[in-house]
Amino acid sequence: MARQHARTLWYDRPKYVFMEFCVEDSTDVHVLIEDHRVVFSCRNGDGVELYNEIEFYAKVNSKDSQDKRSGRSITCFVRKWKEKVAWPRLTKEDIKPVWLSVDFDNWRDWEGDEEVELAHVEHYAELLKKVSTKRPPPAMDDLDDDSDS
Repeated sequence: MARQHARTLWYDRPKYVFMEFCVEDSTDVHVLIEDHRVVFSCRNGDGVELYNEIEFYAKVNSKDSQDKRSGRSITCFVRKWKEKVAWPRLTKEDIKPVWLSVDFDNWRDWEGDEEVELAHVEHYAELLKKVSTKRPPPAMDDLDDDSDS
């Protein structure tokens, strides 16, 4: 039986590229993350051999990358060599394989997020300033005296 490609989803973040190999009930899982590529192989629940080899768009830090297996997929957390540089695609070649898709559920245009984050921090600082303004303590003379004198 010929081996097939595993359906693969990916998305980009400032420090990492995330890949998810969608294979239910995987066995014999092997993930090799190198500085310029990832090699993935396993068998699915039906015993079909799956194999993917992806040349990365840019260099990654293989020593600070890892993978995690669940019942439905194998997820790779691949550390970028150059942080805060967006990847327009996962592969080195400008050709999109049919088995590779962008994970739009997790995709986010993070470029420019620093400005948005700074605006949130400034807003939070203003709220803290309003809350922490010093006022005289409230008068307690209108409270009932609960003591039994």
